[in-house]
Formats: sequence, structure tokens, C-alpha cells
Amino acid sequence: MDSSGDEAAAAAGAAGTKKKPPVAAKGKAAGKGKAAGSKASASAKESSLLKQKSPAEFFAENKNIAGFDNPGKSLYTTMRELVENALDSAESISELPDIEITIEEITKSKFNTMIGLVDRERVDEALYDDFESEKAREKRLAKEARFQETQAKNAALGKKVKEAPAVRGKGRGEAAFFKVTCKDNGRGMPHDDIPNMLGRVLSGTKYGLRQTRGKFGLGAKMALIWSKMSTGLPIEIRSSMKGQNYVSFCRLDIDIHKNVPHVHLHEKRENKTHWHGAEIQVIIEGNWTTHRSKILHYMRQMAVITPYAQFLFRFLSDAADKSLTIKFARRTDVMPPVPLQTKHHPSAVDLLLIKRLIAETTKQNLLQFLQHEFVNISKSHAERLIGEMGPDFSPKMTVKSLTSQQLVRIHQLFRQAKFDDPSGNCLSPAGEYNLRLGIIKELHPDMVATHASSPQVFEGHPFIVEAGISIGGKDVKQGINVFRFANRIPLLFEQGADVITRTAAKRINWNSYKINQHQDKIGVFVSIVSTKIPFKGTGKEYIGDDITEISSAVKSALKQCCLQLKSKIVKKLQARERQDRKRNLNRYIPDVARAILETLVEVADESSPKRPRYDKEDEELLEKINSQEVTEMTFKDCLTQHVEQVDYEMALDYAMQSGVSEEPREAIYLSSLEGSYKFVDFQSPVFVFRFIP
Repeated sequence: MDSSGDEAAAAAGAAGTKKKPPVAAKGKAAGKGKAAGSKASASAKESSLLKQKSPAEFFAENKNIAGFDNPGKSLYTTMRELVENALDSAESISELPDIEITIEEITKSKFNTMIGLVDRERVDEALYDDFESEKAREKRLAKEARFQETQAKNAALGKKVKEAPAVRGKGRGEAAFFKVTCKDNGRGMPHDDIPNMLGRVLSGTKYGLRQTRGKFGLGAKMALIWSKMSTGLPIEIRSSMKGQNYVSFCRLDIDIHKNVPHVHLHEKRENKTHWHGAEIQVIIEGNWTTHRSKILHYMRQMAVITPYAQFLFRFLSDAADKSLTIKFARRTDVMPPVPLQTKHHPSAVDLLLIKRLIAETTKQNLLQFLQHEFVNISKSHAERLIGEMGPDFSPKMTVKSLTSQQLVRIHQLFRQAKFDDPSGNCLSPAGEYNLRLGIIKELHPDMVATHASSPQVFEGHPFIVEAGISIGGKDVKQGINVFRFANRIPLLFEQGADVITRTAAKRINWNSYKINQHQDKIGVFVSIVSTKIPFKGTGKEYIGDDITEISSAVKSALKQCCLQLKSKIVKKLQARERQDRKRNLNRYIPDVARAILETLVEVADESSPKRPRYDKEDEELLEKINSQEVTEMTFKDCLTQHVEQVDYEMALDYAMQSGVSEEPREAIYLSSLEGSYKFVDFQSPVFVFRFIP
């Protein structure tokens, strides 16, 4: 310290009286200060600049909104989005869906080979998150030894032995990758539209007011974004439309910042098999272990609500014991109608929507606009509404010239005026017939009952509730098992807060319907379809319990099913009682026959001095007993026939009073090997009559 101070003093003395260098130093310092200030102001100005995010960027940063919370949920959501797109595509051309889903596990080394990355051995083990120090290892081994010693003592004393707990590493574990492929026999995609249909977020053909399976309108686009984020690999699409002699092949990914597709390869290939449909293949990071049950439950429930579809699900792994193949066979060829696009109900629109409708309408005046852009507004009703709006409005006024104040007045009147409820003609429920067949096909229950409500309305949107309740069946736990569907897709998450779960658990008195909610295997199936499903939460996984119209409709539909089941259960109990009574009577027949014979033998004894005179028929019977023509076996046969006759008469009398009903039977269609026929279906909750002229 001292020597450096002396050197500084010597340097200052050597400088003498020269003052310019210090001044220059001050100038440099001031220059540096100005530069620092200008940089700070520039950074402040830069931070204050407006920045915009593309839709793709927004969903990439908030992927949990679309169901991509973690690798396991992302694998499930990817599969679900592809399956629902495939169903929509096939149904749009009235084609019975035939869908193949394959999830192939890709090891890390195989993935690295795919992207051209060479595997490297670990050099510094302590650098990794799953590294276990020597001290930690000794502690773990000592704990395991103590556990084994305790279990050995318990085994010697005859106590229950616990399994050793699984060793959980500290680290996050290696990433697992999966190739997800979905192939359908649907409409296919136009060759030139494929890049924008799959590589541009919030662009598609399904926007509009109609019943749709999707939740966000993202479809396979979010799977592409997740692929871009987790593996960086592009998506591959094969597609062909009906009548095309070529198959479109496209390999692309997405520019997330610009929300535009980045096409690697887009070409036409020969279509030798005349196949039509789409096949989408994407490689993503996922977790099969944590979401295996959810994926399989989804496929099973989808088979319940769409029994007219055939699903082939495959999981492929290098470990043979992990691979599986499940086929969900088609049970019927009766498909629901395609959902129709409808117009907005006046009570369901907001100010922004009114402005958009005005901007997009082709109608010139206000009267035509009200008549043609909304449902349930006739010409006379529109004239009355315009008269109520005030003197500033007239039927012939140009709709594009409406001011902001006038739009607010229209909106206020829409909220206060009375309109007829919208019809449910635009909706496409699964149908009681299909719901019943799906439950029988997948669960094989002992009993099943279904009910469909009439169309009802919530905030200007029509909805239909279909319900089914099953008793017994395979793979069904004791108690209440709830299966929820919204617009014909299964809902598997956040079940506890859902209106269906709460209604089934708290608002149905199961005991009054002869159903034991704790011991019986009860399957509760509820499907709600609407032009707008009132989901709750960012993930849109459940329907809130605070909507009176929907809650009441769900409760009413379930009670109707319970009433049907009660009738069947009562009949079953009565049949069981008759069988018990018959069994008890048959048990006493030998003793009764023996007692009767012994009594008659005594009466037939001619040596008895007090024997009275009998009728001719009685005398003949006594003679037959003496001659052993009538034996104990004769009385047994007579009593058995009498019990059978009484049981038959009681069953017939009950059937005449209550009506005879049979369990649903499976429909079998015999199709000709050649030719096709036009037909008309007459549908019922339990059968479909097909008329072929």
C-alpha cells in the first residue's frame, strides 16, 4: 500500500506544473458520464416501447391454458386433440370413423440418433442433479438396512410385512420422447391449405356459432408448438381427399414469433390405394408412466360416447411387457347428425359482437340486419323493436351508419326485451340409442337406463342433457363412478367441482330407488351438448355447479334414469322372492309327501273298526294305496307340479298387471355383399328401425 502511494506521488511530482493532462482527464470522465447517461436513457426508451406477441407466442408461454402443463399431460392432450380432429373430419362427410392411434416410445439414444447428436458419457458426475454423494449413499443404505431388519422381526412375529418403499432419486429424471401418430378416414385437407391449417395459430374452418368438440380452437397446432419447444422436430402430415389420385405430404414447423408456418417439404405423392383422410405424426416430450391410465380411460370413454366409431390404439416400446394393443370395436352404424351452424340469439350477444356482426353483414338496412343476423326475430318483431328503440331509429336506416350511442341502445334493448328461446335443432347429441349401446359395449352392466332431456336454454344458448346409469359391469368400482362428457368428449380432470359429480353425490337419494350407493357398482354417465359449454377454470376441464338451469337438467335426467332402474330392480327382487319361495316349497315336498302317504296308509287299513265310509273317489285312492299303485314318489310329483303351476300363474298375473318389458337386445345388421341401399332410420331410445325400400 505505502509503496504504491509513493509511486503515485512521484508520478505527480514528475508532472510538475503541467495542468492540461488533469483537465483532459476531467473531460474524459465527463464524456464517460454523458455516454452512460445516454445509454441509460436509450434503455429506458427501449423498455417503454410497445411490444406485441403473436398468438403462437402467447400459447407457447401459457401452454398450461391449453392443457400442456407438464410432459405427461402434454402427451395426453396431444393424443386427445388428434383423436377429436379425426372424429370431426370423418363425421363431416358422414363416414363411419375408423381411427388408428399409435404412441411409440423413443429412447434418449434413439432420439439423439434421429437429430444427429452423439451420446456422451458423463465426465463430472457431481455436476448432475441426480448425483448422490458418498455420505448420502451411506445414509440411504443404513435406512434400508434398518427397514429390512424391522420387517424381518415382524415376519418372525407373524405380523404384516410391508414392501420396501421405492427409491426416489433427487433428480428430475431423463426426458422421455414419444412419436404420436393418428390416422383417420375423414375428409382430408386441401393440398394448398395444409401449411396454414396446421402452422398458423387461430386459423381454421370450425369458427362460428355451433356445437364443437374443441375447447380453444387450437387442435393439432398446440401439439406442433409443444413439439417445437420440447424436441425442435417438425410435424409430418399425409392427407388425401375423396377422389384425389395423389396424397399430399407436408413436413413443417411453426415460426412462433411470427405465427407463420415454416415448410420443410410440401409435395404430392401417388395415391395407389385410393385412401382418403389424414395422418398426422408428431414427436414430443412426454411421460407415459404418469398418464397411462388417463389415456386409456379417455379411449374407453370415447368408445362409450361414439359406439359408431372404431378405434385401434397401440403403445409401442422396446420393452415388450410395456407394449399394448387395444381395439375398441364399432357397435352400430347409426351416427348423430352433423352439428349445424346457427345465428346468435339476441339475449346472448354483447356490444363487441354486435359491432362485429355489423361489420361483416351484407344487409343494408336495420330491419334486414335484425331479421337475418339473429334467431327468433321475425319481420314484425323487428319492426316493434325498432319502434321501441326511439325516434333516432328507422327500419330503412343504413346499418353501417349506426353511432356508438345507438349500438349501446340496441344492446340494452336486447338485454331487456323478451325473445323466444332458441331451438335445439342445431345441436347434435349422441342419442339415447348410442349412449345405451356404448355403455353396454364397454361395461357389460347388469342393468342400464338412459334418458335425454328436451332442449333447454342458458344465457341464450340451447343445451341438451343426456344421462345413463348402469348397475354392475366389468372394471367398475363399488360406489358411484362418474363419466362426464361435454360436446361428446370425455372430461377426466377436476372432477370434484363439476356439476355432474356434485349432483350425483349430493342431490340424488339413491336409497329411495333401491340402489346402495356404497356397495353397488354404479356408473353415472352424463353428456351435455351446447353451442357454448360454460366451462370453468383456465383448462376448461369442468362445468361449474353455479348454473341453475344446467344443474336442474342434470338432476332431472338422472332421476328419470333412477326411476327406470327402480322398476327393473323391484321386478328383479320380486322374481328373486318367487324363486326363494319356490325353493323353500320344494325343500319341504319330500317330508310332506311322506306324511301324506303315512296318514293315508293308516286310513286305508281295513282292520280299523272305526273306519268311516268314503266317497267313491276316496275309496279308489285308498285301494291304490293298498295296492301300492300310489306311492310316495307319486305325491312328490304332484306337489312339484302344483308348485310350478302356482309360480307360473303368479308370474303371469304380475306381467299382466305391470306390463312385460325385456332387456335391450343387440342390433344385428345383415348387409348384402354386393351393392348399397338407401335407407331411412326411425330412432327410439332402445332400438333403431331401419327401413330399406
